[in-house]
Order: sequence, then structure tokens, then C-alpha cells
Amino acid sequence: MSLTAGSRLGPYQIVSPLGAGGMGEVYRALDTRLERTVAVKVLPRHLSEDAELRQRFEREARTISRLSHPHICALYDVGNQDGVEYLVMEYLEGETLAERLARGALPAEQVLRYGIETADALDKAHRQGIVHRDLKPGNLMITKSGVKLLDFGLAKAMAPEASAPLTSIPTQASPITQAGAVVGTFQYMSPEQLEGREADARTDIFALGAVLYEMATGRKAFSGATQASVISSILRDDPQPVSQLQPMSPPAFDRVVKTCLAKDPEDRWQSAGDVAKELKWIAEGSAAGVAPPIPVAARRKVRERLAWIAAIVAVAAASALLSPRLFRRSAPASAAVRFDVLPPAGGEFLASGWLSPDGRSLAFGAPDSTGTYRLWIRPLDSVEARPVEGAGDVSGVISLAWSPDGRSLALAADRQIKRLAVAGGTEQPVCATQTTFGLSWGSSGVLVFVPFYGSGIVQVAASGGTPSAVTSLDRAAGEVAHLWPRFLPDGRRFLFFARTKAGRESEQGWIAAASLDGKGVHRIRPADAYAGVARGYLIFSIAGTLYAQLFDEKTLTVRGEPAVIPGSLAWNGSTVNPFTEVAADALAFRSDPPRLRRMAVVDRSGRKLSEIG
Repeated sequence: MSLTAGSRLGPYQIVSPLGAGGMGEVYRALDTRLERTVAVKVLPRHLSEDAELRQRFEREARTISRLSHPHICALYDVGNQDGVEYLVMEYLEGETLAERLARGALPAEQVLRYGIETADALDKAHRQGIVHRDLKPGNLMITKSGVKLLDFGLAKAMAPEASAPLTSIPTQASPITQAGAVVGTFQYMSPEQLEGREADARTDIFALGAVLYEMATGRKAFSGATQASVISSILRDDPQPVSQLQPMSPPAFDRVVKTCLAKDPEDRWQSAGDVAKELKWIAEGSAAGVAPPIPVAARRKVRERLAWIAAIVAVAAASALLSPRLFRRSAPASAAVRFDVLPPAGGEFLASGWLSPDGRSLAFGAPDSTGTYRLWIRPLDSVEARPVEGAGDVSGVISLAWSPDGRSLALAADRQIKRLAVAGGTEQPVCATQTTFGLSWGSSGVLVFVPFYGSGIVQVAASGGTPSAVTSLDRAAGEVAHLWPRFLPDGRRFLFFARTKAGRESEQGWIAAASLDGKGVHRIRPADAYAGVARGYLIFSIAGTLYAQLFDEKTLTVRGEPAVIPGSLAWNGSTVNPFTEVAADALAFRSDPPRLRRMAVVDRSGRKLSEIG
């Protein structure tokens, strides 16, 4: 039976149909007494004659009437007219999560928000002794006020009852396609449901894990060409980790989803409230997780200038990305300050050394009005850059280093290292070098640098002198280069990147430490590149994702798990350039440059006829 517009069920005037399913039809209606829009769910007369369906319908009414929660669709009224059972519920404007997922995965912040709201709603139901048993994207409505949990038609009280055979599993909302995966209720069922065992709160937690997975990846956690293959996948298989499909997702999110999807209910989160707390923690920026594996880097040109005219440096300053809020649950929230800095037209940020020790200025090369390539300083609290007087043509500079007090600069260019005052003056030669792959100025008045690719690291007095070796390559361990040395605050020890031959992924490269006394090298952890140390954290990158990990400068060891630092880091698959700088409370990194596109009109043979824009 379909109701027509204008017909009435008690005081409710039908306006238009909203949808239909196995448990009846839903209509938009007007409550003529209160003049408000409501949703009316109708169990038609022919279905009312089915005792089981009628009991489900009545059970849904009783269940919803016990629940009052901002993320559960509210029940207003129940009724029966001419043998037609109906429920009157809150009218929701929006779309179902299933409809939204048809367009792909959700942004991380929405995944966390909707996950928290859904977990909170489930926790409310579970505390009232109610198991939903049919949590899926089609039963979650996305509204302006957040998620609303719908359809408690299959809900049950958490009390023992006879196990249901597999044939009584609810039918799917959509049929099995010949070419695609099964869609519908099956893919969100827990193993115990499929095996006909007792359902409890942990059954809903399994379904919640499947929904979280799909929101984050745009893929179903379990799929197959037939119902049997879907059931087999749920019972035996673990889905591909979220972090492998979405590398920028918070690392701890993998742990939350994996625990939700444990086959044994005893291994899952034991309450939806626990899941909500974990997701809230991640949303607050305190996530900790396992870093993705280091991929084998593509072979690149050894000397790469990164001369991107449109290069962008994204800066996080004033205890933004490096604030305790990123890493600790109990720390108070800090306001993140993030912004992009663009060099002037024709300019570029150098390969390394652009961020000053206090984290308040950037150095870069750019042409002046005469076309001469000069060195410029841009304070981050200013919109203008000023040239460094006395610096010659810096078009050949590939590395620079700020003095610890920020008053001088050391430049590597034209087969030599020279120094000059930031305030301006005459360049002073320091020593000769072939090139540099990293240059750092320590508080002890010593420079360390890499004179050529494939060499160890050497040191020289900042006032000038003859360089002497500090490190040598460990050929037996497969080392091919030591790159990008950066002093620790004590001015004697420094970190650097030890690149190894491409073998196993974990052997691509290491962050290592050495000291000016040349007494050996200490390996710290694998990575692609690193930025340095700030506020007790080692900042490094893997496959274009930035991470921070607790670091003990005394023992030169890391502890705990690395946390993701949000941002779009430029990465070309090579470990030759670090792409990042860290100083004081500021982190600067080179992000992907804008990619310009031009549209063209071509004929059927591919010959270009004209260009557009």
C-alpha cells in the first residue's frame, strides 16, 4: 500500500514519499497539530499480518522510545489506523552515509567526527541494554548537526535468546551483481552473527569498525562476488590497513579499526564508549601509530637543485606543529599557526638551510631589478624580504647555514664555502669544496658539511681552515653516502642521513649520529630524510609524510611510536634532499608546487588545432 499526498494517518498529513525498504515505507508528513515536518514510517497492512515483521516494528518503537540522544533519530509518536501500523519520527534533512560514500572516501576530520558521534550513539543504546545489530552506512544519516543513527528494527535487548540460523539473516538492501561485490547488510556483520551466535554490544562494535574503514578508504572492509565469499572473508580475512590506502590518515586510527574488526569479540574494544574516547583522542591531535614502510627510492640525479620557481614553503610557527598538543593526551590545546610563503617571481628556496635558528626568518635566492641573483632574508612577521648586502651572485648556492646566533651565514657555492654577516659586509672565504650535500654551523664555532656525494662528513673552523674528516662510509653495511648533517644543541654532536643501497625497504636509509671527535657512528632509526630535533622530538619523513618521535638527546635513542605531522610534503622518491627545516618552535617544509594545465583542441588524429587558456 502506498500513501498518496494529502492522505492522513491520524493528525499526520502525508506530503511525499521518502523511501521504502524491507520493513516498510517512509513518508514526509506534516503534524497538523504542531505544524512541524515529521517522518512517518508505515508498516503496510499485508506486512502487518506477518507476526515476525509486526513484532520487529513494535520492537523498533519500544527501542527508540527508550533512547534520547542527539545522534539517534527521535521517536515522536506511534499509531494504528485501519490496520496500518506507523511510527512518527524526527524528520532529517541530509543524505545517508551510503549515498555520501558513493562519491568516495571522507576527509579524515569527517571520519573522526562521524565516528565519534556514531560510537556515542551506540554507547547510549548499549547502556540501555539495546544492540542495534544492523549498523551500516545506509542506517546513518548525515545532517547539518552531524550523524543520526536510524532503523532499530532489528535491535534486540542484550538478554539470552535462541540462536538464529543463517537463513534468518536479514536480506540485503541491494542484490548481488554479476560483476561486482556484494553490497548490503552482510558486509557489516560480525563473525558471531554469521555463525548464529549471541549478539551483544561487541557485535555493533565490529560493524562500527567496518563503517569507519569504509569512511576512511572509500572501500568496504569485506567484499566478494557471492554471499558465501563475503561470509568467508569476514570469518577469515583481515582488510588491508587503512594507512596503506590513506597514508595521511592518523596512525592510531589503524589500531582503532583493527581492534574493532577482531574476529573474537574478546579481542575487540569492549564498549562503544571506549571507541569514542580513542577517536576523540586522535581528533585532538594526540595520535600515535606505526609509520608506513619505507619504499625503495627511485634512482635520481645525484645533484638536484630543486629549482622550483613556484615552490612553496609551508611554515608552522609559535609552537604550532611542535606543540605538546600533538603528542600528549593531557596537554592543553595550542593554537596552530600555519601559512604558506611564496618566493618572489623567479626566486627559489635553497636546497637546505633556509630557516633561521630562532625560526623567525627564511633565506632564499631571487633576482633583483637588474636580474642579478641575490640572497634575501624574509622575516616571517613581514610581507617583504630584504637583500643581504655584500653577497655576490648566489645563483650557484645549493646550501647555506645560519650561525647559532643568527647573525651570520655560511654559503656553499662555486666550489667554496664562504661566510658573511646577515646585516651585510664582505664575504670571507672559509675553505674549498667540490659541492655540498648539507652544511651546518655548530655552537662550538665549527662547520660540518659533505664535500661531494659518496664522501663522509668533514669539519672546518667557521673562521676558515683546512677541512678534516669526521665520518667515513661503512661500505660493508651498504652505505653509499652521508648527507645533510645538522648539529645538536651541544655543538659537538650532529645528526645526518646515512643512505644505503636499495635492498630491503628498511635498508634504504638511516638517521644516524656522530660527533666532532670522530669516535664512530650511532644509528637511530630508518627514514627517507629528516628535519632535525626540536622540543625533544626527532622530525623525519617517510615517503612524503612527516613524522615526529620522542628523542633522547643524551642517549641518542627514540622511544614510543611516531606521530604524523599534517601537511603536504614535496617528495620526489629520492633521499637526496631533506625538504624540511626545523628550528626553535617552527617547522618549515617545501610543499608540492602548483601544477599548471593547458587545455587544447585536437582533431581525431591527435593534431593540436588550438589552445584554450
